[in-house]
Amino acid sequence: MSIFRSILPTVARNNGWRCFATGFPSDTIAELNKEMESVFGESPSPSPLGSTPPQQPAMSTTGSEDGQPVLTHTDRSGQAKMVDVSSKHDTTRVAVATCRVLLGKRAFDLVASNQIAKGDVLTVAKIAGITGAKQTSNLIPLCHNLNLSHVRVDLTLNEEDSSVMIEGEASTSGKTGVEMEAMTAVAIAGLTVYDMCKAASKNICVTDICLQHKSGGKSGSWSRRTCHGHWVENPEAHGSLAEEVNFCKASF
Repeated sequence: MSIFRSILPTVARNNGWRCFATGFPSDTIAELNKEMESVFGESPSPSPLGSTPPQQPAMSTTGSEDGQPVLTHTDRSGQAKMVDVSSKHDTTRVAVATCRVLLGKRAFDLVASNQIAKGDVLTVAKIAGITGAKQTSNLIPLCHNLNLSHVRVDLTLNEEDSSVMIEGEASTSGKTGVEMEAMTAVAIAGLTVYDMCKAASKNICVTDICLQHKSGGKSGSWSRRTCHGHWVENPEAHGSLAEEVNFCKASF
């Protein structure tokens, strides 16, 4: 214990002290605490050794007092949970998402001329995106299993930057939104483009996966920006969904 006699006096007494060692027998810790007490002349602060880990502060899952948004996939102890939507009303819900795949000139030319060895890249990716949307709850663990009314996936070649622009739309009439279904659709379609073209280039990049528009539910409608390029939370005051989507497509 002599090492503690040479080190511990340098610690300011008004800051308190504790032993944070782990894996020592209780009698060893008691002896060490006694040694510390003889140095400082006071009992140590309660040690966290062997005690129950500190509890996480209670977290609200329905809203905060100041109206700020909160995470809904955590319970009051901070643990992950699936949201109970049984009390919600069925409404028509629509979501639009986009993704971009940067192919590079060589791979782009092969896709444009339909000369990729695996076959028709855009058609295969389109079907993969639709399939992916229907499998969202199997891929994203806390998503609800939705009865989708419609899924649309469109892929467009952009010669300016040798890319494929992907747009996905999902809709349903239900108790929860389809944002994840729309984003899963474009993500899976983008990954499929990569898989179809990876023999031609390993430098392909799947990027810019994001929600562009959603409507329905308690939170109403939201769009990433208007056709004038302003970021907004209420697109209904600025233009139609078609204008929103056309602007987002042009921005790529």
